[in-house]
Amino acid sequence: MNRLAAETSPYLLQHADNPVDWYAWGEEAFSRAREEDKPVLLSVGYAACHWCHVMEHESFENEEIARLMNEHYVSVKVDREERPDVDGLYMDAVVAMTGGGGWPMTVFLTPDGKPFFGGTYFPPEPRRGMPSFPQVLTAVAEAYRTRRGDLERQAEALVEAIRNASEQPPSGEPLTTGLLTGALPGLRRLFDPAEGGFGPAPKFPAASTIELLLRLHARGGAGDALHMATLTLDRMAAGGMYDVLGGGFHRYSVDARWLVPHFEKMLYDNALLASAYLHAWTVTGEERYRRVVEETLDYMLRELRLPEGGLASAQDADTDGVEGLTYSWTPDEIEAVLGEDRSEWLQPFEDGRFVIRGEIPADARAALLRARETRPQPLRDDKVLAGWNGLALAALAEAGALLGRADWLDAARALGEFLLGPLSGEGGRLLRTYREGEARIPGYLEDYANVVNGLVEVSWATGELRWLEEARRLAGLMVDLFADAERGGFYVDAPTDGNGLVARRKEFDDHPTPAGNSMAAFVLLRLARIYGDEELERRAVGVFRLAVPLMERAPGAVPHLLCALDLHFSPPREVAVVGESQELRAAALSGFRPNTVFAFSPEPTEAVPLLAGKGLVAGAPAAYVCESFACQRPVTAADELRRLLGDDAAA
Repeated sequence: MNRLAAETSPYLLQHADNPVDWYAWGEEAFSRAREEDKPVLLSVGYAACHWCHVMEHESFENEEIARLMNEHYVSVKVDREERPDVDGLYMDAVVAMTGGGGWPMTVFLTPDGKPFFGGTYFPPEPRRGMPSFPQVLTAVAEAYRTRRGDLERQAEALVEAIRNASEQPPSGEPLTTGLLTGALPGLRRLFDPAEGGFGPAPKFPAASTIELLLRLHARGGAGDALHMATLTLDRMAAGGMYDVLGGGFHRYSVDARWLVPHFEKMLYDNALLASAYLHAWTVTGEERYRRVVEETLDYMLRELRLPEGGLASAQDADTDGVEGLTYSWTPDEIEAVLGEDRSEWLQPFEDGRFVIRGEIPADARAALLRARETRPQPLRDDKVLAGWNGLALAALAEAGALLGRADWLDAARALGEFLLGPLSGEGGRLLRTYREGEARIPGYLEDYANVVNGLVEVSWATGELRWLEEARRLAGLMVDLFADAERGGFYVDAPTDGNGLVARRKEFDDHPTPAGNSMAAFVLLRLARIYGDEELERRAVGVFRLAVPLMERAPGAVPHLLCALDLHFSPPREVAVVGESQELRAAALSGFRPNTVFAFSPEPTEAVPLLAGKGLVAGAPAAYVCESFACQRPVTAADELRRLLGDDAAA
């Protein structure tokens, strides 16, 4: 076994028996590279990645290839989900060098961590115009020996370009709603009018784009925004990429019809999509969206919840080395379970197997799911990631409140306790990852931003003020650790982490999850309105000013940031409920009001500015609605509160 046997990441542990002399990311590897004057071979992947497994079996388990790696390089293996800072930096470098990226990612670095050559998957022998991995290893080692100066100059220029990208000054132009409305033409151009989604195959579930479209519909003047959202939601849920038996979404569809999935299931996709379908239900009232929410969150808790309270990261695409084996069927297998031929539900996959699509009766779904559960199951990546769990926390809390699911609220409370307990370290700072009793790696910007948002949602869903207070505390830490005081915005990582990276970066791309900057701006605006804190609002506006060129040029890349901008432009509306009243809290949270903020307390309190000076009315719980800095008279009845808010309120 190599050094990776001491790690906790399931992906790194998968490589612990390789003949490669792997190191985990850290100073030990780079110190050896400097001492022996060898380049570093950085290999990045993740546990549910099909082609990562392929490259391991073909190359990293190959004794001769391992010998080449051990002779010429110091080899470092990284789980991209554990170390998004490392992955993001070197993915930028690979994209700059090659025009594309993906996983597995293979990057060659100088001993001081600067990238000079890279790519993705390399086969063990020449194939389809690609050189073999041994050819690459030999050629790079020879170039490092004979053209060292050229490679170092190239690496330095590349690192400087990456640094400069995160040191751009903010825009001095006024922020206008044109940045919002200007997103629609670009989304229309990308939209598939037949099958929904944005762009050609492979198709990825664009949860944040759906959220933006629902907001633009609520703003008015965007007649086709709701159609683009609902057609995409309907097609995604038809089956194939959506698991019509067990609930939950696979990672993406390899075709334009959302039919044949890449079978891994990711926590973040399911959390974000559960929220998107929930909001579509609040807008349209269509029960089919509610059903997807219920099935998806039930799947998450059934398959991903761990005994300690956190949620696992993913389920693998492969079972016993075969992609989709657990989830695909033959007609004979269906007939053996149901006693009748139901070939009309089956759509071709590969190797004589099929995926299920269509409206499957509940009794048939249950029977087929029971049969499927007797099969070998895909591996589960059981590490807990703070940021992804923050997304799940928000989904469970909001859906639990809106759909009256006490079990989801209980799960949200338990998850919140886990994030603030085992996944928090010295000084109450978040840690990135937890597995088998060990939490490690200082949290990143996305961890703080997503967890803060989840805690805000738990405070609203339960009416328990402590979650809001914890959200405010962590938001303050987030600003202290990640903010760029000079240019605005937030870095991915904190400067005190000692991570050895050659550049600090800011990220704004909202795919597949909201960027840390996008979620940070969103939660800071929410908290600014609750706490009357102009400094938090200023920090959020700083993000927008940095991203103006991107919002103008490629709005489809920053849909969650545009959701935050929608909140910024909305007239302030706050709802405070003082006194223990489930009815008033439910009335406040009902409907689609994405830009309204709330504060609830069982008793009068001065701890939160939105609640300060507000009390019971004649001894009864009371709700206060404040709009554009003016509060209306308090009401004590739920129907009165609904009338004040308006059934179709969107601001």
